[in-house]
Amino acid sequence: MTKRRVVPSKGLGRQNEPAVLILTSLASGDKHGHALLKDIESFAGVTLGPGTLYGAITRLEERGFIAATPSTDRRQPYEITVGGRAALSAALTEMRALASEGARRLELRTSTRGGSPWWSGTATT
Repeated sequence: MTKRRVVPSKGLGRQNEPAVLILTSLASGDKHGHALLKDIESFAGVTLGPGTLYGAITRLEERGFIAATPSTDRRQPYEITVGGRAALSAALTEMRALASEGARRLELRTSTRGGSPWWSGTATT
């Protein structure tokens, strides 16, 4: 289960996919499960439960997006693969396109209605 940090505003909250969070974390270097949890919490403000984390790790490994690396202790580190980097890049491109389109539509609606811009924090109805 994904636990999300409570956001003070009444907005939609964060829309984060565990696989994208894991790939993003591994893009900066190899990590084991606990290190992944801590890193994801620090950069995304999302606390993944162990079942969510390890289920996503299993699926990412099956798809060839991450691979286990040699370990000298009981913790199993993982690394992002070339395929994982390509998948993360594609996901980020899609997110940018969606964010850009959403911003464009908000801007268009604001400019046609004469209200405050969406980024000002005041609602336009």
